[in-house]
Amino acid sequence: MTNIERVCTFLKEAGTYYLATADKDQPRVRPFGTAHIFEDKLYIQTGLSKDVAKQMAENPKVEICAFKDGVWVRVEAEAVLDERIEAQESMLDDYQSLRRMYTPGDGNTAVYWLKNAKATFSSFTAAPETVTF
Repeated sequence: MTNIERVCTFLKEAGTYYLATADKDQPRVRPFGTAHIFEDKLYIQTGLSKDVAKQMAENPKVEICAFKDGVWVRVEAEAVLDERIEAQESMLDDYQSLRRMYTPGDGNTAVYWLKNAKATFSSFTAAPETVTF
């Protein structure tokens, strides 16, 4: 399993992860649930009308944190908006339930890939392990 597959699988199995952005000098954290690999990149999804999209446009540095089975992962990265319909379709094919709210090319669906990502797996019983992708 590649590093990117390992991180994506962890996020999917955790079910919910928390995405942190910056709103000027105020951190903002919210639950997310999308993690998808497209063209060997890890993608997340939201709506362009949401504050989180505006925050990532202003400052693309994000951090993700997820916890499962006594282990947590923190992912530092830059969120890069991919406006291609193919990327949106791939995400929504993987998350069919989102099609009630989003449609590829609707002007609101936003998919971001994580650039320069560094993921650190930690627990209380083992030394941290860092991987990049």
